[in-house]
Amino acid sequence: MWPNFWLMKKVLVANRGEIALRIMRSLKEMGIQTVAVYSEADRMAPHVLYADEAVCLGPAPSNQSYLLGDKIISVCKDLGVDGIHPGYGFLSENADFAKSVFESGIEFIGPSPLAIELMGDKLTAKDTVKGYDIPMVPGTDSAIDDIEVAKSLAQEIGFPILIKASAGGGGKGMRIVESADVFEEQMKLAVSEAVSAFGNGAVFIEKYIASPRHIEIQVLADKHGNVVHLFERECSIQRRHQKVIEEAPSSVLTDELRAEMGLCAVNVALSCNYVGAGTVEFLLDENMNFYFLEMNTRLQVEHPVTEMITGVDLVKQQILVARGEKLSFNQDDLKISGHALEVRVYAEDAKNNFLPDIGVLSSYKRPVGIGVRVDDGFEEGMEIPIYYDPMISKLITYGKDRSESIEIMKRAISDYQIAGIQTTLEFGAFVMGHESFISGNFDTHFVKKYFDPSFLKSDNSNEQMIAAWYAARFFNEKEADFDR
Repeated sequence: MWPNFWLMKKVLVANRGEIALRIMRSLKEMGIQTVAVYSEADRMAPHVLYADEAVCLGPAPSNQSYLLGDKIISVCKDLGVDGIHPGYGFLSENADFAKSVFESGIEFIGPSPLAIELMGDKLTAKDTVKGYDIPMVPGTDSAIDDIEVAKSLAQEIGFPILIKASAGGGGKGMRIVESADVFEEQMKLAVSEAVSAFGNGAVFIEKYIASPRHIEIQVLADKHGNVVHLFERECSIQRRHQKVIEEAPSSVLTDELRAEMGLCAVNVALSCNYVGAGTVEFLLDENMNFYFLEMNTRLQVEHPVTEMITGVDLVKQQILVARGEKLSFNQDDLKISGHALEVRVYAEDAKNNFLPDIGVLSSYKRPVGIGVRVDDGFEEGMEIPIYYDPMISKLITYGKDRSESIEIMKRAISDYQIAGIQTTLEFGAFVMGHESFISGNFDTHFVKKYFDPSFLKSDNSNEQMIAAWYAARFFNEKEADFDR
């Protein structure tokens, strides 16, 4: 029986697919009624059928459905909804939407609009945390639009440097510059891409870390000033600066470094009066120096691996925090138990530069067994919509140690039957069998260093390639809206 605080009786999940289902399951376990919203393309989707109530928002394109914040709030008022859980992507990091939710008298299950705003811009985030002795990559403290000034600063920092968009992520508006000769060209390209992706051409410059690992720390904070971290996730296996495989804990962090990074993550949360579940991301260089990268003010795609090694349901914790309850545990109560891996199963063709694929799931059989978890939002016979992120599911495995988790993942990938579209499962199997991954000796350049499409079986037809080309036109515009 949950404590008798302010009771949240009905929650609307402002999302779709696997994350909507995953949130609803925890809500139902807490005795909370669920409301789904959906587009016309998702009318028969599992998250719609699973919810207690469901409302159609509009046509398939997200700007005519899932991004209609005012309409979502109106639905909440009509149905007597107490809270909105935004999941990830779509409106989850939209400060204006969070503000409108709060002003409507509905609980936004996430941080304050101010925290979202402060952490949503990389330069503002750096300025916010600078009083907490957080390690930073050498670079500029403000946006730059004068190319000659920028070139001079780049030479002071020392090439290679990285030009980065201040607003957004997912690799958009990012350029690696090896020398002054190509700086001006790359600067213009970065600004143009940032404007196109985020409507904001502000860019800044950082020293380029040549062989980094991407390490992130899960934090959880209540409304009473209590903040804990739930250890790290290793997210270095990426394509196009987007994560594909994650694990917890990292194979390279010592207990001392883990504690140091965890403390920094807690301080980042404190710097913006953070509430709820959030993630602080760091780069770790080859000398084990770490640098603050950004904070994601929402639930992450890869949150299941943290849940597996800690036994903490992060969604339930988000609800309890939103209800005003204090965290029921402190830092000393949290321990790492075992090892977890996650493979993101995308409708993508790894043999063709990971281009998105579209089609019907003519066969769909999930793997089962001890240590296997599948978070998904599709059933056999369903069509993969062209309008949204191409994730089909998240395949998670858990073992007593990293070796066991890898072996369970190999078996689970083999047992996972998906036909009708290309997926990243075969790529996942390649990674699990690669000596660099098995040894833990890898960084964010794993795909560039070790992967060649010829390593995978090739069975593409011309029709599949044409479909992938059309799908790519839609998906490439939307990748930055989702988890990275």
